[in-house]
Amino acid sequence: MGAVLGLTVGIGVLLIFLSFSGNRPVRVRKESYAGTLVKAAGLPNVTAGTVYTTMGIAALVTGSIALIITSIPMVALMAAVGATFIPIFSLKRRVKIRSRALRTSWPDAVDSLASSVRAGMSLPEAVADLAINGPASLRYAFVHFCDYYRSTGSFGQALNALQERLGDPVADRVVSALRIAYEVGGTDLGQVLRTLSALLRSDAITRGDIEARQSWTISAARMSIAAPWLTLAMLCTRPDAVAAFRTGMGAIVLLGAAAVSFIAYRIMLRIGALPKQSRVVFEVPA
Repeated sequence: MGAVLGLTVGIGVLLIFLSFSGNRPVRVRKESYAGTLVKAAGLPNVTAGTVYTTMGIAALVTGSIALIITSIPMVALMAAVGATFIPIFSLKRRVKIRSRALRTSWPDAVDSLASSVRAGMSLPEAVADLAINGPASLRYAFVHFCDYYRSTGSFGQALNALQERLGDPVADRVVSALRIAYEVGGTDLGQVLRTLSALLRSDAITRGDIEARQSWTISAARMSIAAPWLTLAMLCTRPDAVAAFRTGMGAIVLLGAAAVSFIAYRIMLRIGALPKQSRVVFEVPA
């Protein structure tokens, strides 16, 4: 009798423990900054590890070359630190170029959707047709959409995969509109798509004009930051200047100049930065 009672109590305690452990939230591993940039740049075959490896190689090669040319350890160290971020800057530039290309392509894609719907095609068929007749910068994503839609038969899941693959705020808005239109239905779908196309085109023109004006300010600031360091590179051709910068005080001067340049450049970018478009992630189950 005592053994049965002890076994019952033990099973009860075990069940209580399992119930508490089962309710613990599952920790989702946060994606690294480099991984986020790679996804936004549209490079599915590149990993965050590849980016970090490239950063290390760039720092080692640039620092070695700077040390050979200038013979100043502090200059070589700063060159290595600066070269470390070259892959990140390249990814950011690719993200901007890709975002601009997608932003200008979406109005034509939505116009094509509206024409297909008006011709009698269903919404999934119209979206799949963009893999052939859509803008060139978006066809790859809709080819993936077609494959996913054929394999799952779920329009909602295919839209989720499309949204994940594009990773763009404008794409989020379009995908959300398509999802709502598919769920709600109605006879005004063509008018909704034409209105969405007009809004996207107006937004692309306005933002492109602002970015064009902003580029002049950013280019001037970059030239202002680069000028003193180009002067330093020319001074390093003189032995007396090299000897001065190899001292402790020379190293302090170089560090102070680097800090001032970095802070001034970041302040300039913060003042002239455009507001980032927030992503609209709204996924529905199959």
